[in-house]
Amino acid sequence: MSIDIETHSDNNIRLGVYKYVDSPNFQVLIFAFSIDGGPVEVWDLTKSDLPQYIVQLILSPDVLKKAYNAQFERVALSKHFDRQLDPTQWQCTMVQALELGLPASLGKCAEYLSIEEQKDTAGTHLINYFSKPCKPTKTNEMRTRNLPEHDGERWENFLQYCGQDVVVEMAIDKKLGVLPMPQSEWDLYHQDQRMHDLGVKIDTDLAEAAIKMDEALREETVLKLKRLTGLDNPNSPAQLKEWFHSQNFPVETLAKGILQGYLDNDIVSGDIKQAIELRLQLANSSTKKYIMMRDATHTDGRMHGILQFYGASRTGRYAGRLIQVQNLPRNYMKTLDTARNLVKAGDLEAMEMIYDDVPDVLKQLIRTSIIAKDGYELHISDFSAIEARVIAWFAGEDWVLEAFRDHGKIYEATADQMFNLGGVDKVSSDMRQRGKVATLALGYQGGVGSLMAMGALEQGIKEEELQPLVDTWRKANSKIVKFWYGTQRQAIQALEKGGVVKGPKGLRFFRKAGFLFIQLPSGRTLSYAKPKLELDKWDRPKITYEGQGTKVYYEKQDTYGGKLVENIVQATARDLLAGALLRLEEAGYEIVFHVHDEAVAEVKKGTRTIEEMNDIMSEVPDWAEGLPLGAEGFSTDYYMKD
Repeated sequence: MSIDIETHSDNNIRLGVYKYVDSPNFQVLIFAFSIDGGPVEVWDLTKSDLPQYIVQLILSPDVLKKAYNAQFERVALSKHFDRQLDPTQWQCTMVQALELGLPASLGKCAEYLSIEEQKDTAGTHLINYFSKPCKPTKTNEMRTRNLPEHDGERWENFLQYCGQDVVVEMAIDKKLGVLPMPQSEWDLYHQDQRMHDLGVKIDTDLAEAAIKMDEALREETVLKLKRLTGLDNPNSPAQLKEWFHSQNFPVETLAKGILQGYLDNDIVSGDIKQAIELRLQLANSSTKKYIMMRDATHTDGRMHGILQFYGASRTGRYAGRLIQVQNLPRNYMKTLDTARNLVKAGDLEAMEMIYDDVPDVLKQLIRTSIIAKDGYELHISDFSAIEARVIAWFAGEDWVLEAFRDHGKIYEATADQMFNLGGVDKVSSDMRQRGKVATLALGYQGGVGSLMAMGALEQGIKEEELQPLVDTWRKANSKIVKFWYGTQRQAIQALEKGGVVKGPKGLRFFRKAGFLFIQLPSGRTLSYAKPKLELDKWDRPKITYEGQGTKVYYEKQDTYGGKLVENIVQATARDLLAGALLRLEEAGYEIVFHVHDEAVAEVKKGTRTIEEMNDIMSEVPDWAEGLPLGAEGFSTDYYMKD
């Protein structure tokens, strides 16, 4: 059953589909469907309910439901029928497209695939008219919603638009059907949907209190900046730049990094220094994520849909949505409990007495707004140095694997291997830092630029040391270096000669149906659309493909051995995490979300130990034999970095 619906709600869809349907004014307006590729039927639900035979099809476990971005249809229809629709009965055509590295947008995907059926471009206008509240005016008799009777012609177009979406979705599904997604990935998709249906508890009291405290701080800071500069609006970059110029301190930009550099390097003093400090306080606002927490939290007190399955289409990793859990500010203060209590009490005076930088404290508390429900706690388990383990496993870099099997001190072991220091216990803090920066920056064919991007200079490593550091690391990790170049050769061979080219640990490279595929040890494949071999500026073959770009929606991109290895390693790390999520769920854990290589479960207090969760996370699947996998974790009432 292929399905598309049109809806109305006074909640903004940007807050996620769960919040969107969480309104007394939510309504399914139109239901369009096709059975087994047959004619599309469109039902106007503003005139009559769905007939019973259609309801039975939707609810039947024997009928597979498909939609483009199926989460929307499933969650909306769950609300419509007032019952939770089972994710295992659903498949998402958008996920199939993402798995192949294709555009997520229905219209863009259809356009890219050059299918005959195309999305109706009038949809945005129709959705804005019927699916969203309208502004009351004298012309529309002060109504706040447009109904079918307000514009019959538009409504007929809306009905046709919904039906056309089903046609386009089925055409995409048919085109992608020659490259079906394995059942194992659908199992993971269904686990992902169950996790989103459960959601995660949000401390909305803390979020609301933090918003109010931040607003009070901003008012206070703006007033101080007004008094200092005499400006009417010191929030205005143009006015503030002009003031700096009047103080014989011309600045071209008010970017945070530049202003902070003036302070760090003691370039400024007096009024200019104070003005920069106040400007940085304004720029340090943390309200956006708190506002999203407040606004997107469901009436059940939980936030749903904070991750996107296959959001990173190149590797299959999950992407953040709404509050972007992959990009939350880190916490490093030891008085989180005290700070949380003071913020919730609204005690700004005490906060300013205890903490030098209250805005920074508010940023650190963002994580702690994610909490466990009453009587429960969060168990947080994280793979240890997963990418360093996986790349060494693929490459057969035995000294790295032995370090993980033995003491696990990979940064010390790396420094020792690079500089022959006489054992990990002889590695100084300075040398450990070099080992750490090199491990994090150089594994994917990076060079001096990668070290600098990783903050090597800020961490005390001199610029003249960077190239020798690259050379020494590559010499110590010669098998990883060979893995880069071997991967590039294997991909080029697959494109030049066809057939299946074998790589280490079960990697397979092959070309099929206009894609370059890299099959991973897990059995899943990485996909590169419209791959080609071209000559680089040295007349050597280079690999190009089409993917998400920065200048245009889809554009030609280059890749090379180190980048392919990065994709392979990160995708394999994703498969290890995804497998662990299934095992945890099977063991009775309620996974509420996960971040990179970390799983977070909501567990009833006193029922399970964190060691149990770590052990399940650390189980090595059959396809990863020989990989030294390890996980560490802790229990907490609220989310944090240990």
